[in-house]
Amino acid sequence: MSGGQAVIWTAKEAAAATGGVARCGWTAAGISIDTRALKKGELFVALKGDARDGHEFVKDALEKGAACLVSRIPEGVDESAPLLVVKDTFMALQDLGRASRYRTGAKIIAVTGSVGKTGTKEMLAAAFGALGQTHASKASHNNHWGVPLSLAGMHAGCDYGVFEIGMNHPGEIGPLSRMAQPHVAIITTVAGVHMEHFESVRQIADAKAEIFEGMDHSGIAVLNRDNEWFAHLKAKAETQGVKVYGFGDHDESDARLVDCLEAANGSRIKAKIMGEDVVFTLLMPGYHIALNALAVLLAVKLAGGDVRKAVKALEKIEPIAGRGLREYINIGDPKNPVTLIDESYNASPVAMKAAFKVLALIDPGRGGRRIAVLGDMLELGKDSPKMHADLALPLQAADVQLVYTCGPLMKNLHNAMPQDRRGAHGKDSVELASIVPDVLTPGDVVMVKGSHGSKMGLVVEALRTLPDKLRKKVDNAL
Repeated sequence: MSGGQAVIWTAKEAAAATGGVARCGWTAAGISIDTRALKKGELFVALKGDARDGHEFVKDALEKGAACLVSRIPEGVDESAPLLVVKDTFMALQDLGRASRYRTGAKIIAVTGSVGKTGTKEMLAAAFGALGQTHASKASHNNHWGVPLSLAGMHAGCDYGVFEIGMNHPGEIGPLSRMAQPHVAIITTVAGVHMEHFESVRQIADAKAEIFEGMDHSGIAVLNRDNEWFAHLKAKAETQGVKVYGFGDHDESDARLVDCLEAANGSRIKAKIMGEDVVFTLLMPGYHIALNALAVLLAVKLAGGDVRKAVKALEKIEPIAGRGLREYINIGDPKNPVTLIDESYNASPVAMKAAFKVLALIDPGRGGRRIAVLGDMLELGKDSPKMHADLALPLQAADVQLVYTCGPLMKNLHNAMPQDRRGAHGKDSVELASIVPDVLTPGDVVMVKGSHGSKMGLVVEALRTLPDKLRKKVDNAL
């Protein structure tokens, strides 16, 4: 029942890994915890969350042609259905993740950091994907369930495994690293992000350093040589017996950025990767992205891969939804559209400032303006109000003419902006989604950004549907 795809788990293997009891001889070509994205031939794990219990969706999963990992047989489900019954589904998911890691001969690369984790993970997936069969975490599956889920979905025959590891509290990365056991670990940077549960940035650096806990003495750490916490992280890694390499603009970087020519449509990069000269173009603009690309190429080099092949793969990557995807919206003048930059997935002060620099590179069309639409940055701790207000200067430096905001924290930025650059402030993204479409004019460049919990994707969707609404308005008038 794997739908002709490569089998990742047989019922017998999954039962042995989890200590569970398998019903009928099913096979699975994938693993999922969400029936909305579930495909025929996959294994659905019925996790119990704070709001919903996955067992409520077992019947739906079975109807879609999936096997199900359950801790009880839901009412109305036949006992002969393709099930794996365990004591605890979350523990069983972890068991599958550990078993998957144990059986593979793949080279494992893990990435963490205060910002840039997911983008770097995507570049790693593309780069290593050019070198061999590569499995990578989907979306931002980087937490206590995301990492075991990603591991459990890895085919035993993969050449490379790429995993993103995140945290909100101290002590979260260590267990995940011990599960993933990376051969190469990248820390993109350390900054004052997710400060809500930390007293200092030093504590964040210590939490990121937990990624070394799952590594043995042959492990390799790839660290940001430009970051002020480089020496601190290097010492932590070496305490674990892990060898350290650096990337960045610093003269002593093993992967050194020689030159970065930034433009609205990308960056032209010259670099030395452990003495090897490389020149390439990224379709994703931004100095921060160029630096993370060096971390990727350094990881490839240290893993024994072909840097040239990896470079060609990186040159093909385009921005994705929520992370810099650029779209053009016709609101009446097809030759002078609105440029929409979708940065709605996440936000932090560091990421905001980097996004503003990219926005500054994009010239508005005829009669257009640079507009930022911003939602709250979450989990920043006690200094959060000031961090929001402090965005006023970098916005002005980027020559952003209008700033629309929503949320109680962004009210601080609204108040800090000069009067002539203030757009409206809304209580939430729903309110802002009803305001911003009406103020756009042809030629505007609009960037939408905020933490995931701020739901700024609602604003993006409102802007995307604007042409249809305008057409209907014209049709009704006729």
